[in-house]
Order: sequence, then structure tokens, then C-alpha cells
Amino acid sequence: MNVAQQRFFSAEEYLAWEERQTVKHEYLRGGVYAMAGARDAHATVAGNVFALLKSHLRGTPCRTYIADMKLRVEAADAYFYPDVFVTCDARDRASDLCKSHPLLVVEVLSDSTAGYDRGGKFASYRRLDDLKEYVLIDPEARTVDVFRRDAAGHWVLHPYAGGAEAEFASLDFRAALPLIFEDVAPPAT
Repeated sequence: MNVAQQRFFSAEEYLAWEERQTVKHEYLRGGVYAMAGARDAHATVAGNVFALLKSHLRGTPCRTYIADMKLRVEAADAYFYPDVFVTCDARDRASDLCKSHPLLVVEVLSDSTAGYDRGGKFASYRRLDDLKEYVLIDPEARTVDVFRRDAAGHWVLHPYAGGAEAEFASLDFRAALPLIFEDVAPPAT
């Protein structure tokens, strides 16, 4: 993340400022951070996951979002742009600018974001009461890590690799990893 401004913003100032920007910025506790452009593999994987989930959820009250919809994490005083997320909550249908009640959040890892996505960002997302699963997809390793909240509120890792089917239990959804990585060039050896 790159700091966009030296001064700090309130959440309301950020929203007003962000509307006038030509690039996206995430917001965390007053700091505003520019979002870098994605590489081909990143965009392709995010698109594949979006398309698979959109098709699976057709006809349900759930909505699938990709990259440009803000996700508000009020408890962390943050706004993020997840690669993909799903909300089935009626309260989110009433908000046009951002959503706050996702069941599932997906981040596609890159060299520059992997540490943050696994650490600080996951810590913020865990503060979402409605979140059931957090998915990290690594296009280089061709792995999918699903962190699922259990009945006791603990986050349990369910890793998938090879030809396995990744399961997103919160949405009663399964997808073979070759579909998630479809059209992604194999990593250089």
C-alpha cells in the first residue's frame, strides 16, 4: 500500500475525496492508500471467481461484487476494495456506495500484497460479524486457502491445491481449482 496523502481523513472526508479520484484508494484509521493495478493472472483469477459465484448465486438474494465496490469494516475504521465478495444481507441492498455485511471475501494474492492480505487486512476483516469465510488465492502457487469461522468463532484454515475442489461452505459452493485458474499462464519455473 502506498500512502496517498500525508494528512489524515475522517471516514466522511475519505468518501467525499475518493469520489473525485481517478484511481482507487483504501482507507484505514485515517490513512488513505493508493491501490496498484493488477497483473493479468490476478485479474483473470478474480474474474473467474466472480463469474463462478455469480452463476452459482443466480436467483438468490445474494450479490457478488468484484474490485470496484467498497467494503466498510466499521469496527476497524476501514474501507477496502476486495477482489471479490458476496453479501446476502438486505441491509447491503439499501446502500449504493459500499457494503458492510459480507458472508465471503476473496483476495487474490500478489507479491506486494500477500503479507498484508494474510495479516493486517485479515485482522480487519475478522471484525465483520457476518463474515463466514475469507479466501486467499495464490495464482503463482495455484493454491486456495479458505479461512472458515467455526461455531466457536475460531478461524480454521482449509487449504486446497492441485486438482482439488475448493469449498466455500457459506454459499454451498464448490469449484475445481482448474476452473479458478482457467486461462492463467503456468508460473515460470
